[in-house]
Amino acid sequence: MTVRQPHPIEVRSYEILRSRVDLSPMPPLWRAVAERVIHATADLEYAVDLLTREEHLDQGWAALRGGAPIVTDEGMVAAGITARETVCHAADPAAARMARAAAITRSAAAVRLSYSEVGPGAVWVVGSAPEAIFEIIARRVSPALVIGMPVGFVGAREAKEALRASGLPQLSNASEKGGSAVAAAAVNALLYYEAGRP
Repeated sequence: MTVRQPHPIEVRSYEILRSRVDLSPMPPLWRAVAERVIHATADLEYAVDLLTREEHLDQGWAALRGGAPIVTDEGMVAAGITARETVCHAADPAAARMARAAAITRSAAAVRLSYSEVGPGAVWVVGSAPEAIFEIIARRVSPALVIGMPVGFVGAREAKEALRASGLPQLSNASEKGGSAVAAAAVNALLYYEAGRP
């Protein structure tokens, strides 16, 4: 396996963020995710905004190492995940047809289509659509991990609260912040993580 060599700008970015916030007391995977999200956003508040459990992240990391599929709620999240192909049915005409026929949102329809393709054990990544989180919970998709980071003032916080209350293995954040870049950064942190390396 090839060890990833970060670009010098990324190395310098990490040096700066580590000079501004000390995340070393965090468990290793949680720290890796927090640092990658802060690196991607230049927003130090994520140091205290992210909510998860280390065992949830470990389960997601192990699943990714084992080749588990990654399902995203939109193309922008998929585009930000740089190390792996993803499954994304948001733009699939079948999702639009299903949404109309079942009187559900297109995001919910995309979750149904994705689950029929990947089955249990996938890593689900939501950066935009709160409805996708509610559908993931309702469908009982048996995920390895759900990264739920939709952004916005309408439904985003509630969806993340529902995700945390669901008992599913999850990574979310407390505030209305989030978005595609944040969700993708969290996945990338797990994909890039190597045990024993800072």
